[in-house]
Amino acid sequence: MAYAKNAPFRADVVGSYLRPAELKEARADYEAGRIDAAALAAVEDKAIEHLVERQKASGLCVITDGEFRRGWWHLDCMWGFAGVEKVAMDKGYVFHDEETRAESARLSGRIAFDGDHPFISHFRFLKRFEDDTVVARQTIPSPSQLYAELFRPENIASVHEFYGDDQAAYDALADDTAAAFRGLILALYEAGCRNVQLDDCTWGMFCDPNFNSHYSPEEFRALQERYAAMNNAAIAGLPGDLVVTTHDCRGNYHSTWASAGGYATVADVLFGTENVDAYYLEFDDDRSGDFAPLAKVSGDKKVVLGLITSKKPELEDPDVIKARIAEAARFLPLDRLCLSTQCGFASTEEGNKLTEDQQWAKIALVRSIAKDVWGED
Repeated sequence: MAYAKNAPFRADVVGSYLRPAELKEARADYEAGRIDAAALAAVEDKAIEHLVERQKASGLCVITDGEFRRGWWHLDCMWGFAGVEKVAMDKGYVFHDEETRAESARLSGRIAFDGDHPFISHFRFLKRFEDDTVVARQTIPSPSQLYAELFRPENIASVHEFYGDDQAAYDALADDTAAAFRGLILALYEAGCRNVQLDDCTWGMFCDPNFNSHYSPEEFRALQERYAAMNNAAIAGLPGDLVVTTHDCRGNYHSTWASAGGYATVADVLFGTENVDAYYLEFDDDRSGDFAPLAKVSGDKKVVLGLITSKKPELEDPDVIKARIAEAARFLPLDRLCLSTQCGFASTEEGNKLTEDQQWAKIALVRSIAKDVWGED
């Protein structure tokens, strides 16, 4: 039987892990044509099986495949929908002090879920390792993340080609995007998935004054409401035993970041109206602001505090983290809080600048602090 509890957990993780050297080598060999897809899959299978063993041995209540079959946390999923194609770009995403590989997702038709998405078979492989100690989690980007990707300046012409260039066209695009993700989520559920995590950088960008200062207050509110409505449409009316959470990120590439700013600018809409079960929020440094916006988290939704950074190898002082949890509990009750790493360890295949041993030490620290604070192992 599957583990009786479900996310979020007092000691949690976001889900991506550093790729082992043999996996990186196999991916490079595949790209160079030295091995075929079957050979690459065999290496991936072995690496994931070993990763699951490590996750279980670490005492986590959740397992993921580490996103080992992907190059990106988001684009690989987008490329799996009908009407979306992989494209090379002239320029990558711009981070604080680095630029990423130059790839994107562009329309080749109208977006749809056609029932044949690679993430379904990926999850079936992971599901085999679920037992009465762990829940298998599938991470996917949010619908709003794909919508935002299509509005990159280099991609907007494809939106106009297949949908049009007025508000009705953009509404249709939002509806199709939500429907495609809803189809994928339901297919994952049929494959046995009971924990889906929507990874979403759009809200982190909204927090950044360099982004939101370009809009009037009315325009900015309307944009937030559009994104929340799209995400809500994708997860409305899902089976009751399916837990849907979201990780709201400020960028995580090779230990650098893309945006900065507290959650106050998005709290009313994100925390008040997005109908997820829990939020995984980044609070590992001063780029994330204070905890006061947590007071806007509506209903009985939970918050997983990303206080342990995945970007640096140094271990945090447990007493400092416990004090920060106590500070957050001034705005949201302690029994609605959990602890995790601030982001994944490898949102892209490049990974952050720390070793695998340092990665597992971070997870051990999360577990140790969570046990001290909540008395739960």
